[in-house]
Amino acid sequence: MSDAEWAVVRDAMPVPGWLEGHGGQPESYCHRQMVDAVRYLVAGGITWRAMPADFPAWDRVYAFFRRWRDKGLVTEFHDRLRGRVREAAGRDPEPTAGIIDAQSVKAAASVPAVTRGFDGGKKVNGRKRHIVVDTLGLLLTVMVTAASVTDRDAGQTLLARLSERHWRVTRVWADGGYTGRLVDFARGVLRVALTVVKRRAGPAAVLRAR
Repeated sequence: MSDAEWAVVRDAMPVPGWLEGHGGQPESYCHRQMVDAVRYLVAGGITWRAMPADFPAWDRVYAFFRRWRDKGLVTEFHDRLRGRVREAAGRDPEPTAGIIDAQSVKAAASVPAVTRGFDGGKKVNGRKRHIVVDTLGLLLTVMVTAASVTDRDAGQTLLARLSERHWRVTRVWADGGYTGRLVDFARGVLRVALTVVKRRAGPAAVLRAR
């Protein structure tokens, strides 16, 4: 990160408990180094053990990330940064609308069979990632399942998680994979208007219609 980027990130980071007198030990490494190391790992898709030598030792970086993840600080950090991006775009920090979608991705042979499945529609054997984003495309909620799980079944859990964390969201747009009972569940239980948007016809369909 540049110094300007770090200034924004540092202000958005949750304060560790030991700095507020809640126990625990002080960090052994600079937070800036740790955040840079985690970003490098995610951007490069590398393993923890492949962390370059100019970062802190990989096990220290992993311990830092795991501790923050387990205490919910990674999610809080992400939410604070998303709120800043929304404010910079002239929006309220908390969204009121979202978009839900899913994508099946092929799994490597090393992925355990019990965590993957076959998506008959997409002809993909692997996993499926389900997400809800705001109208700027910023991530609100994510869930990973076997590719065999339907969008409607996963959508019920995903929308419930969305309502827990982002209670101001009252409208969500979706494609045709989310029709049926999920619309009624969202409206009746979560008080969320799930609007199914029909896909626009492509050039070939237009020509056939003519």
